[in-house]
Amino acid sequence: MQHSVFLLLGSNLGDRERNLLMACSGISKSIGTILKISSVYETEPWGFEDNSPFYNQALEAETALSPEELLQEIHRIEKRLGRVRQEPECSSGSVCSSTVYSSRTIDVDILFYDSRILFTEELMIPHPRLHERRFTLVPLNEIAPAFMHPVYRKPVSDLLLMCNDKGGVKRISL
Repeated sequence: MQHSVFLLLGSNLGDRERNLLMACSGISKSIGTILKISSVYETEPWGFEDNSPFYNQALEAETALSPEELLQEIHRIEKRLGRVRQEPECSSGSVCSSTVYSSRTIDVDILFYDSRILFTEELMIPHPRLHERRFTLVPLNEIAPAFMHPVYRKPVSDLLLMCNDKGGVKRISL
Protein backbone atom coordinates (compact mmCIF):
# COMPACT_ATOMS: atom_id res chain seq x y z
CA MET A 1 0.00 0.00 0.00
CA GLN A 2 1.29 3.45 -0.92
CA HIS A 3 1.26 6.35 1.53
CA SER A 4 1.63 10.07 0.96
CA VAL A 5 4.32 11.72 3.09
CA PHE A 6 5.39 15.33 3.37
CA LEU A 7 9.01 15.94 4.31
CA LEU A 8 11.05 19.06 5.04
CA LEU A 9 14.71 19.19 4.05
CA GLY A 10 17.14 21.61 5.66
CA SER A 11 20.86 22.32 5.38
CA ASN A 12 23.15 25.07 6.65
CA LEU A 13 26.60 23.44 6.48
CA GLY A 14 28.73 22.76 3.43
CA ASP A 15 27.27 22.95 -0.07
CA ARG A 16 23.65 23.49 0.94
CA GLU A 17 22.26 23.15 -2.59
CA ARG A 18 24.13 19.88 -3.17
CA ASN A 19 23.01 18.57 0.23
CA LEU A 20 19.35 19.10 -0.72
CA LEU A 21 19.87 17.47 -4.14
CA MET A 22 21.63 14.48 -2.57
CA ALA A 23 18.87 14.11 0.02
CA CYS A 24 16.26 14.12 -2.78
CA SER A 25 18.28 11.49 -4.64
CA GLY A 26 18.43 9.32 -1.50
CA ILE A 27 14.69 9.76 -0.94
CA SER A 28 13.95 8.70 -4.53
CA LYS A 29 16.19 5.63 -4.23
CA SER A 30 15.21 4.32 -0.83
CA ILE A 31 11.91 5.88 0.23
CA GLY A 32 9.73 6.34 -2.84
CA THR A 33 8.64 8.55 -5.68
CA ILE A 34 8.81 12.31 -5.20
CA LEU A 35 5.47 13.72 -6.37
CA LYS A 36 5.93 17.44 -5.64
CA ILE A 37 8.84 19.59 -4.55
CA SER A 38 8.88 23.21 -3.44
CA SER A 39 11.25 25.97 -4.34
CA VAL A 40 14.32 26.38 -2.15
CA TYR A 41 14.07 28.98 0.61
CA GLU A 42 16.87 30.62 2.54
CA THR A 43 15.85 30.82 6.18
CA GLU A 44 17.18 31.95 9.53
CA PRO A 45 18.19 29.28 12.07
CA TRP A 46 15.33 28.46 14.44
CA GLY A 47 15.83 27.52 18.08
CA PHE A 48 19.54 28.39 18.20
CA GLU A 49 21.96 31.19 17.30
CA ASP A 50 24.09 30.81 14.16
CA ASN A 51 25.23 33.07 11.35
CA SER A 52 24.78 30.36 8.70
CA PRO A 53 21.33 30.52 7.09
CA PHE A 54 19.54 27.33 6.09
CA TYR A 55 18.28 26.21 2.73
CA ASN A 56 14.88 24.56 3.22
CA GLN A 57 12.65 22.68 0.82
CA ALA A 58 9.42 20.71 1.25
CA LEU A 59 8.43 17.70 -0.77
CA GLU A 60 5.64 15.19 -1.10
CA ALA A 61 6.58 11.58 -1.74
CA GLU A 62 4.77 8.29 -2.12
CA THR A 63 6.12 5.41 -0.06
CA ALA A 64 5.32 1.83 0.89
CA LEU A 65 7.35 2.19 4.11
CA SER A 66 5.72 2.28 7.53
CA PRO A 67 6.32 5.45 9.60
CA GLU A 68 9.01 3.65 11.62
CA GLU A 69 10.73 2.31 8.49
CA LEU A 70 10.54 5.79 6.96
CA LEU A 71 12.28 7.31 9.99
CA GLN A 72 15.02 4.64 9.87
CA GLU A 73 15.62 5.29 6.17
CA ILE A 74 15.73 9.06 6.75
CA HIS A 75 18.38 8.54 9.44
CA ARG A 76 20.42 6.42 6.99
CA ILE A 77 20.21 9.15 4.33
CA GLU A 78 21.19 11.86 6.84
CA LYS A 79 24.15 9.79 8.07
CA ARG A 80 25.38 9.13 4.50
CA LEU A 81 25.29 12.90 3.93
CA GLY A 82 27.36 13.64 7.03
CA ARG A 83 24.69 14.43 9.61
CA VAL A 84 25.98 14.13 13.15
CA ARG A 85 23.21 14.02 15.73
CA GLN A 86 23.91 15.79 19.01
CA GLU A 87 22.44 14.30 22.12
CA PRO A 88 20.97 16.64 24.75
CA GLU A 89 22.96 17.06 27.94
CA CYS A 90 21.01 15.65 30.88
CA SER A 91 21.83 15.13 34.51
CA SER A 92 22.73 11.55 35.32
CA GLY A 93 19.81 9.29 36.01
CA SER A 94 17.24 11.63 34.49
CA VAL A 95 15.13 11.07 31.42
CA CYS A 96 15.96 13.68 28.82
CA SER A 97 13.66 14.29 25.89
CA SER A 98 14.66 17.81 24.90
CA THR A 99 15.86 18.49 21.39
CA VAL A 100 19.26 19.95 20.57
CA TYR A 101 19.12 22.42 17.68
CA SER A 102 22.37 22.91 15.83
CA SER A 103 23.90 23.46 12.41
CA ARG A 104 23.80 20.42 10.14
CA THR A 105 24.68 19.23 6.66
CA ILE A 106 21.18 17.82 6.24
CA ASP A 107 18.02 17.43 8.25
CA VAL A 108 14.94 15.59 7.01
CA ASP A 109 11.77 15.98 9.06
CA ILE A 110 8.58 14.00 8.60
CA LEU A 111 5.80 16.59 8.56
CA PHE A 112 2.81 14.39 7.64
CA TYR A 113 2.26 10.71 6.88
CA ASP A 114 -1.12 10.49 5.17
CA SER A 115 -3.44 12.03 7.77
CA ARG A 116 -2.12 9.75 10.48
CA ILE A 117 -1.56 10.86 14.06
CA LEU A 118 1.28 9.00 15.77
CA PHE A 119 2.96 9.97 19.03
CA THR A 120 5.61 7.58 20.36
CA GLU A 121 8.97 8.12 22.08
CA GLU A 122 10.73 7.76 18.72
CA LEU A 123 8.33 9.48 16.36
CA MET A 124 5.71 12.22 16.39
CA ILE A 125 3.47 12.66 13.34
CA PRO A 126 2.39 15.23 12.39
CA HIS A 127 5.57 17.08 13.28
CA PRO A 128 4.73 18.68 16.65
CA ARG A 129 6.13 22.15 15.86
CA LEU A 130 5.43 22.56 12.15
CA HIS A 131 2.62 25.06 12.82
CA GLU A 132 5.09 27.31 14.74
CA ARG A 133 7.71 27.54 11.98
CA ARG A 134 7.54 29.77 8.91
CA PHE A 135 10.56 27.96 7.42
CA THR A 136 8.38 24.85 7.33
CA LEU A 137 5.02 26.36 6.46
CA VAL A 138 6.12 28.58 3.57
CA PRO A 139 7.58 25.78 1.39
CA LEU A 140 4.84 23.36 2.49
CA ASN A 141 2.18 25.91 1.55
CA GLU A 142 3.72 26.14 -1.92
CA ILE A 143 3.07 22.44 -2.64
CA ALA A 144 0.10 21.61 -0.37
CA PRO A 145 -1.87 24.70 0.74
CA ALA A 146 -5.12 22.75 1.14
CA PHE A 147 -3.65 19.78 3.06
CA MET A 148 -5.60 19.48 6.31
CA HIS A 149 -3.56 19.20 9.52
CA PRO A 150 -5.08 16.14 11.23
CA VAL A 151 -4.74 17.55 14.76
CA TYR A 152 -5.59 21.23 14.27
CA ARG A 153 -8.14 20.56 11.49
CA LYS A 154 -6.90 23.54 9.49
CA PRO A 155 -5.33 23.66 6.03
CA VAL A 156 -1.64 24.49 5.73
CA SER A 157 -2.53 27.88 4.20
CA ASP A 158 -4.46 28.85 7.36
CA LEU A 159 -1.66 27.62 9.63
CA LEU A 160 0.74 29.88 7.74
CA LEU A 161 -1.57 32.89 8.16
CA MET A 162 -1.87 32.18 11.90
CA CYS A 163 1.86 31.56 12.47
CA ASN A 164 3.54 34.03 14.85
CA ASP A 165 7.09 33.17 13.81
CA LYS A 166 8.89 36.25 12.48
CA GLY A 167 11.92 34.38 11.10
CA GLY A 168 13.09 35.37 7.64
CA VAL A 169 12.09 33.06 4.79
CA LYS A 170 13.23 34.12 1.31
CA ARG A 171 12.59 32.16 -1.89
CA ILE A 172 15.78 31.82 -3.91
CA SER A 173 16.51 30.69 -7.44
CA LEU A 174 19.33 28.22 -7.89
